[in-house]
Amino acid sequence: MKVRIEIDTKTFVRFWLVVMGFGLAGLAIYSAKDALILLGISLFLALALNRPVAAIAKKLPGKSRLGGTALAYTTLVLLLGCVAWFVVPPIVQQSAKFVESVPSLIDQTGSQWHGFNELIDKNGLRPQVDATLNNLKQQASSWAASAGTSLISSVGSLAAFLGSLFLVLVLSFLMLLEGPMWMKRLWGLYNDQEKMERHKRLVGRMYNVVTGYVSGQLTVSGIDAILSGFVVFVLSLAFPAIDSNLAMLTVMVTFVLTLIPMFGATLAGLLIALLLFFNNVTAGVIYAIYFIVYQQIENNFIAPSIQSKKLELSALMVLSSVTIGLYVGGLLGSLIAIPTAGVVRVLLENYLEQARLNRIESEKPLNKLMKKLKNES
Repeated sequence: MKVRIEIDTKTFVRFWLVVMGFGLAGLAIYSAKDALILLGISLFLALALNRPVAAIAKKLPGKSRLGGTALAYTTLVLLLGCVAWFVVPPIVQQSAKFVESVPSLIDQTGSQWHGFNELIDKNGLRPQVDATLNNLKQQASSWAASAGTSLISSVGSLAAFLGSLFLVLVLSFLMLLEGPMWMKRLWGLYNDQEKMERHKRLVGRMYNVVTGYVSGQLTVSGIDAILSGFVVFVLSLAFPAIDSNLAMLTVMVTFVLTLIPMFGATLAGLLIALLLFFNNVTAGVIYAIYFIVYQQIENNFIAPSIQSKKLELSALMVLSSVTIGLYVGGLLGSLIAIPTAGVVRVLLENYLEQARLNRIESEKPLNKLMKKLKNES
């Protein structure tokens, strides 16, 4: 038995217009993905700063939202300036010191590995190994010589980053300033009071997820940074080879990197331990031991106590969200991945709960009767 399906021209044209519309919309979104990422980061920053801005505005004369936003942003810009002031010079200094010490480190390592040297001589590999070591030392020297050229070539990338940062700050400032007005207009569009209250509660839950995660993560990162900086400062007193400026560098680097979920703290610990190791091996080992012990304390006691507003996400969801955020938005994308996943969880829970309530409502006897009569008619 053959079944023939006839589709009129109007339906056929509408179908392909819809398909083309979705395709063009996807292309437009992909083309504007960089701008959308900047908007998303700006929104996240505005949500994170909203509570401090509101608290400052309440204490100002006239409860000025503009004044609260301006004070909060002045503080943020000063903090960014402090990061640049205290972090950039030590990084340049330590990088130059590392490059200068590479040849001597290679010589020391080669002279200390007696068993390895005997194995090389026994197998007649001494010329090849010596050539490789000399090549490494030459490359390190040439890298140091071309450091200025590399710095000049990276000015364009730095300028692009600073431009994006400035745009994010401006967008966040405007979102903080105009946000309450737009939310008031949005709630004014509702005719159903019950539905409006339900959506207000939903938005409040999402807002609490973002702000709770941000405040908790900032607190955990701050404790980690201060303690790490204190340990490095004590090591600088015990070992003269270590510059005391490394303590401030440790505070800034640890605070920024520990904001990255999952692997940020490990990256910060390895970086600081390596910096100390190249200045003094004993100090590097001591810091590595401290870092391992502290991470156990933080993961089991400090972080669970501070992060009282849990996102209730499984390890798989956390890792998946961080991976997606890292590939989509880079470092900044990974920072907002977990709270974004928490917001998605809240939306999904609300949808499922509403679907359950609707199902219960539709299964009531009176509603069943009305539905049956409607179908029969």
